[in-house]
Amino acid sequence: MFQHWKFPRATTMYSARIFFLLMLTVLSLGACLSTTSAAEAKGNPAPSATNGLAQTPYMGWSSWSLESTKYPGYNTNWLTAANIEAQADALHAKLQSHGYNYVNIDAGWWMDYNWNPTYDAYGRPAPFPDRFPNGMASVVNYIHQLGLKVGIYYGAGLDVGVYNNNYPIYGTSCHAQDIAVKPLQKTNGWLGSYAIDYSNPCAQAYINSIANEFANWGVDFMKLDGVTPGSFINNAATSDNRPDVKAWSQALVQTQRPIQFVISWALDHNYADYWKTYSNGWRVDTDVECYCNTLVTWNNSVKQRFTDVVPWINDAGPGGWNNLDSLDVGSGSMDGLNNDERQTTMTLWAIEAAPLYTGDDLTKLDDYGLSLLTNDEVIAIDQAGHPARPVAQSSNQQVWYSQNSDGSYTVALFNLDNTSATVTANWQDLGFAGTANVRDVWQHSDLGQATDSYSTTLPAHGSRLLTVKMVPHYSHTVPPFNGDKAVSYEAESPTNNTLGGNAQIVVCSTCSGSEKVGNLGGGGSVQFNTITKKKAGIYTMTMYYTDGDSQRSMYISVNGGSGVLLDYHGLSNNNWNQVQAMQVSVQLKAGTNTIKFYNDEGYSPDLDRITV
Repeated sequence: MFQHWKFPRATTMYSARIFFLLMLTVLSLGACLSTTSAAEAKGNPAPSATNGLAQTPYMGWSSWSLESTKYPGYNTNWLTAANIEAQADALHAKLQSHGYNYVNIDAGWWMDYNWNPTYDAYGRPAPFPDRFPNGMASVVNYIHQLGLKVGIYYGAGLDVGVYNNNYPIYGTSCHAQDIAVKPLQKTNGWLGSYAIDYSNPCAQAYINSIANEFANWGVDFMKLDGVTPGSFINNAATSDNRPDVKAWSQALVQTQRPIQFVISWALDHNYADYWKTYSNGWRVDTDVECYCNTLVTWNNSVKQRFTDVVPWINDAGPGGWNNLDSLDVGSGSMDGLNNDERQTTMTLWAIEAAPLYTGDDLTKLDDYGLSLLTNDEVIAIDQAGHPARPVAQSSNQQVWYSQNSDGSYTVALFNLDNTSATVTANWQDLGFAGTANVRDVWQHSDLGQATDSYSTTLPAHGSRLLTVKMVPHYSHTVPPFNGDKAVSYEAESPTNNTLGGNAQIVVCSTCSGSEKVGNLGGGGSVQFNTITKKKAGIYTMTMYYTDGDSQRSMYISVNGGSGVLLDYHGLSNNNWNQVQAMQVSVQLKAGTNTIKFYNDEGYSPDLDRITV
């Protein structure tokens, strides 16, 4: 929901603060500030949400992209029963036979046209009558009659309006003000709601009462939004919605109706085990929408997902999936992507086994968009549930791969540069050598045999999706690459590194060597000049950095190549002394290599050191 009203990445920090102050006047979604133990956060995860659902990534449609765009004819007022039913009709006619079966109603369904919430007598969200004149159950029944499922949206915790009106809690002697943390504490991704005191049994009863309301309507899916740590607040001392996630998970299970449960947005990966324990999916990134005159743009947040999903790859599997947000590739006039970018976007979603839910106006799909969304070979890759990983991220010409149950490989080639380039998949990087049969999945065509590698020239932001099968007796597996041992390189080393622009060495008591390099944004840079390896190959580079902001970015360039944009996840509490770590794979040559960190466009984290 309201995370969709985020400020653009390029907005100044002062504008960001003004934005959040303004949003506090209109937001009333809650969550709970808690003292959840580290053991609970990092404990052994139970089956996701303990509901047995989400054995494959879900597929369908969601309303928010059309609610958030400035494209003529759409905005938050677009959300009505009539429009939802029209989308359900289109989904049924065009996509349902290919596996798309969820119609998810996102933010605003209980809000009036000025975004004021409406509640029933027990403080539960109630559909705004002008949007849903016959209530929510009527819409759910309409969708169910088409053989489809229905999703609903809500925010974690206690709405401010519920607290202020002190509604009675259904089935208890408690009232809303009894379950708020005292003194009152603001929480969630917008710090716009009151935390819930779950030590009071009436708190769970309140969440149960809303879950039962959803179940009575016939809801099959629920999205809980603004969850922290995450949602640009990655500090549990500021806001911690883990207890809300647990409470909602338990509430949905106690309804005895199978309701798939997902959480959003940009969740903190440090708590991945917790999200896996209590939910069926987690948004790994910010909104895909651009809040502009189209639904999305390549630069807004599509391209960042190539780096942001990587830490989560091992976390996806039956019961819970990495959610990349809406797949807006169905209408060229609205999407904000060209045809190459549209194919590349769906390729990434599919190879990552991400839920495939489009945000397009399904009544206006063009032929190309429909061909993307209904390519059953691509859909099968997504539904097989084998998330791919990049061979290396040190170049904008990237190869991603996963091994399938039958021993074949799914291989995606991406050119993330702004000009055409050749991309090569080397079989040895995938784990075998010799000859393989190659099939183009998008084109449904067999390309013949390729020995040792496969190369193709791709347009800017273009892609190729392949199935690669080793040819018996002409290929064999190879042992994993065993390169030189990792070596640590200090960013502030004056003899081995070169600083550029405004970059400077600053004191950092918690950093290795008690110093780091700052001011790497706005044209600043640091280049490591003496990364020496005996063998050429793919190496893991760990970057140690500090970032007291919500999320900052920096480019890396290996041996003078094109810069690759990486997102670094910050702490959102102005803590510039806590060192964090992030890993990427880099392709190095034998001998001396250079690795440059820089950002000519915006703010960057400070760099302590790297190990390679």
